[in-house]
Amino acid sequence: MIKLLYVNYLKNFQFELEFSDGTQGVFDLAEYLNNHHGPLLEPLRDEKYARRCFIDAGALCWPNGLELAPARLHEPRYLKSVA
Repeated sequence: MIKLLYVNYLKNFQFELEFSDGTQGVFDLAEYLNNHHGPLLEPLRDEKYARRCFIDAGALCWPNGLELAPARLHEPRYLKSVA
């Protein structure tokens, strides 16, 4: 089972991620929010709130209880290579 080990906010809703299999990349939260909607996602549209992310049990989380599964974030459509 893959886990998220490291998250670092870069800028413009982009997060640098590193996973337990050694994969690294950039997750674009703004792009994700353009395609996903719901009450738990709404606070993340505020950059200050989005930056409050943390890792819990290998998932990317926020204080409102939202968790994004590491397997989902690891998918090529969400994780862009670090150039």
